Formats: sequence, structure tokens, C-alpha cells
Amino acid sequence: MKKLSFNVNGIRRNTLTKDNELLLDLLRERLGVKSVKAACWRGECGLCTVLFDGKPVKSCLVLAVEAEGREITTAEGLAEGERLSDIQDAFVKYGASQCGFCTPAFVLTCHYIIESGKAKTEKEALELLNGLICRCGTYNQIREALASLLSGK
Repeated sequence: MKKLSFNVNGIRRNTLTKDNELLLDLLRERLGVKSVKAACWRGECGLCTVLFDGKPVKSCLVLAVEAEGREITTAEGLAEGERLSDIQDAFVKYGASQCGFCTPAFVLTCHYIIESGKAKTEKEALELLNGLICRCGTYNQIREALASLLSGK
């Protein structure tokens, strides 16, 4: 077991971890962060996406020991108290969360797209969403929510 100290949504967490424990399992099962979804455990669906030092990563592909000294942000960490972030508000406004299973991953990735300025066009933004799967098919509503913030509406 190794000692591990890192931030989750701005809160310092100290725990022990095994060398082979996945960040996904640590967050979801041991720290109770339920917005981080477990689905494929192979990096194919993207539903376990978290922001790792501000960049989206699939937590099923990251060992927990790699989080030492890092900042992990989940969907819960985007809100400021009771106030949702702009992308969370847009998801509500455009109905971009039908069943909600994929919503945290899409919200975090959209947040990254907006905050990083990596996408100058809607097409570039949609390319950055590749690798995330929505089981309900709300891709159009997700696109509308993201586009509303990219265009400044």
C-alpha cells in the first residue's frame, strides 16, 4: 500500500492505494464520487472521464498512484455551492441529459473545451467530444448546449 495525497474538487484527500488500483475505482468505490461512471473499463466509452489537472482523462486508464499531488475535478466540482456552472445550466436548458448516465463526462469535457479555448468552431469542439458515448442519443442536445456557450448566447 502507498500513501496518496491529492485534491478532489478542491478538497485534500489522503488515502492508501495499491499499485494497481484504478483512479476510477478509488474515486467511485472508496471516495464515493458517484458521478464518475464505470462502464467499459477499457477507455472506449469515456463515461469515467474526470479532469486531471484541468485536462479530461478516462479514469479507467489512470492508476490511482498517478494522482499523487494532483487536482481531480468531477462534475460536482464545477458548481459553486448551489449555483451550477454555465455548462451545467446549458445542459439543463437544452435537455442534454436524458438518462444522465453520460452527462458528467460530457459536462466535464464541454467545460474543458470552453475553458481551454482549444476549439474555435463548433466542428472543432465536436471533434474533441469524440470518444464519449451517449446511450440515449442526446448528441444533438449536447451539441446545442455546447454551441450556445461557444457562440456566447
